[in-house]
Amino acid sequence: MRVDDTTVVDRGRYPDAATPWERESWRAEALGWVADSLTAHGLHASGALEVRLRPWSVLVRVPVEQRAAGTGRTAGPERKAGAEQAVGAGAVVGGAPATAGRQATDPGAATGVGPAPRSGGESWVGPAARSGGAAGTGTAVGGGPAAVWFKATPAASAFEGPLTAALARWVPEHVLRPLAVDAARGWVLLPDGGDLFRSVLAREPVGPRDWEALLRQYASMQYDLIPHADAIERLGVPAARTLDLPEVFDELLAGNSALTPQERARLEGVRPRLADWCAELASVGVPDTLDHADLHDGQLFRPAPGRFTFFDWGDAAVSHPFCSLRVPVERAVDRYGPQVLPRLLDAYLEPWAGDGRTAAQLRRAAELAWRLSALGRAASWGRMFPHGSGAAPGAAQGAAWLLELLAEPPFRAG
Repeated sequence: MRVDDTTVVDRGRYPDAATPWERESWRAEALGWVADSLTAHGLHASGALEVRLRPWSVLVRVPVEQRAAGTGRTAGPERKAGAEQAVGAGAVVGGAPATAGRQATDPGAATGVGPAPRSGGESWVGPAARSGGAAGTGTAVGGGPAAVWFKATPAASAFEGPLTAALARWVPEHVLRPLAVDAARGWVLLPDGGDLFRSVLAREPVGPRDWEALLRQYASMQYDLIPHADAIERLGVPAARTLDLPEVFDELLAGNSALTPQERARLEGVRPRLADWCAELASVGVPDTLDHADLHDGQLFRPAPGRFTFFDWGDAAVSHPFCSLRVPVERAVDRYGPQVLPRLLDAYLEPWAGDGRTAAQLRRAAELAWRLSALGRAASWGRMFPHGSGAAPGAAQGAAWLLELLAEPPFRAG
């Protein structure tokens, strides 16, 4: 496995983004790790790499084939056991020659919700995967996987691999199970999850009912993860507990270099109200749990109608679950119009009914969390690879999201 003239390198809207991919030694180390991890699963790379570089991740699509019997190590019981042990504990590092590769145009990953969004998280699908057929479904003609995905994250998001592995144990029906994880280096190797929901939306009629199903499923998963909230934090996922959000706000405000003096003054003025919002939200009694924080149609696979697989956890936090609601609902409203908003709210809130909470209380909680979700989006723009200039990447986008705290939600609890 190597980087050569056949390698497609997509930089999207970030041609000057600083990532470790630019270092030949890093590429060799990372691709060697991928090769060793594939061998542990009885696979080997079989085609040109497709690379997606963003300020917050390096993503590489690796076409693969099953390793033929007698050609080296296979995925027998001993090797498979070793691969399972590698999850969360790192893996052997090998070497491979590497060069810069050739540039690709942005495949149209646009996206995100709200001001200056992170463009679609890891939603990019390379040319081979978009072409349909075996690669489009993640299954090779011979029955094995057509491709796997290597992802490298900055230190601030290095929890993503261990979190993905933990979720595969706790809620396996909702997530991908990683093939290998190196927590220390922020590396994870994932199977192909099939069709992105975004791809499904582009090729066939999809109504609001599918969005209701994904919100209901996601909320049920969040509910099931409540007992694991402390364990999720121990994996390194940032804590943004509901009652601690005023302090999160203070840190984001103090650390942002892009706000004008006037904008900073306006945000400082809203701080007392923000504390009241947090106290009221906590009083509803919905426990903190995992918040994906960027759950749009490019962060979902749809393996079957009405069923979804959630991935790309690099923006996640332990916070109020309802903070997840804003991104997918805004996407659906953009697609179908504001008339769908009430039914989407009802679908998401359905799993949270009970325990003495009324529908009016839950809707009020959703209204409060909608506004407070801007803090999670602002924080995500601080999880970037360091830039050689010393500038704070994402400061302008973080500032724009902080200013969303001043905007009224598009619905009122009544």
